[in-house]
Amino acid sequence: MNRDKVIIRTSIIGILANIFLASFKAVVGILSSSIAIVLDAVNNLSDALSSVITIIGTKLAGKRPDKNHPYGYGRIENLSATLIAVIVLYAGVTSLVESIKKIIRPSVPDYSAAALVIVATAVLVKILLGLYVKKKGESVNSDSLISSGKDALLDSVIAASTLVAAAIFLIFDIRTEAWLGAVISLVIIKSGLEMLGDSLSNIIGKRISSDLSKEIKQTVTSFPEVQGAYDLLLHSYGPDLMIGSVHIEVPDTMPVAELDKLEHRITEKVLAEHSVILTGISVYAVNTQNDRAAQIYGDIRRNVMSHEYLLQIHGFYLDEEHKTIHFDIIIDFAAPDANEIYQHILTETQEAYPDYKVSITLDTDVSD
Repeated sequence: MNRDKVIIRTSIIGILANIFLASFKAVVGILSSSIAIVLDAVNNLSDALSSVITIIGTKLAGKRPDKNHPYGYGRIENLSATLIAVIVLYAGVTSLVESIKKIIRPSVPDYSAAALVIVATAVLVKILLGLYVKKKGESVNSDSLISSGKDALLDSVIAASTLVAAAIFLIFDIRTEAWLGAVISLVIIKSGLEMLGDSLSNIIGKRISSDLSKEIKQTVTSFPEVQGAYDLLLHSYGPDLMIGSVHIEVPDTMPVAELDKLEHRITEKVLAEHSVILTGISVYAVNTQNDRAAQIYGDIRRNVMSHEYLLQIHGFYLDEEHKTIHFDIIIDFAAPDANEIYQHILTETQEAYPDYKVSITLDTDVSD
């Protein structure tokens, strides 16, 4: 089934369920003077609004690419997720303010059997809705649906705690409603902050998953001509479009025509197996006709990797004709001063091989 249709249909189900729950909880909360139930009703309305925004975001993200946006509008889903997070935060802060007012000026809650039955029903509905939405989100790779599903499951726990507060009041005559409302508000705020952090991280551009990186590199190096794959760089333009580039190590004797064929085969296989478009494949030439190059590389590698924070050395090539040595290094982000380490390695290597011009590229640690 079409991904957008699944998201929209699931969101509509979420809207209807949350409006139903919000209506009942609001009535019950007002009649029983329960601030916690009323706040839970507000939370359900914010969940419904979140589903509306998910639908709008999905519709806009599905627009066809055009001249101004050649990679489409998929990133709009990240913007809609940010808006949802802001709404959740607003609901949480508003709820916290109301709870504090009730703590200062408490009222006596009036629980009825009908109210407790409705809240218990809400717990069951939220559990079923949360599991359903989360499962659908995972099936279509929708962060918005997955977050909505998790939020619904969290709501079921919050609603269940309302029942606990009611039991405490009925058995021990201890009023915990306002305090419970404050706790609920803090949970909502925490959830909103986490959602906001995730969405902003996607907009800024976060590191690709280690599993995906390893899988793509394994696919690239599955070709016998490829001796290594490095510097995998991926850009996400939505859940269905990921574009990137990679460096490959190949023998320095490989003809250009054969290299061109190899790059086409790699591109086709990565697209077929990972749905990733490689728009660029750069080449590292590997010395195959110079035994001294292998010895020098071994010595340089041992020295470079002996430095703290060094993660990798690759792309080594020794050019006897022009008397040059070049290689790339990757330094851990945890290093206090990557440039200082880089300059130290460059100086050491140049002093060790004064007859050659040493060139080192400092790569960014973008993938595992």
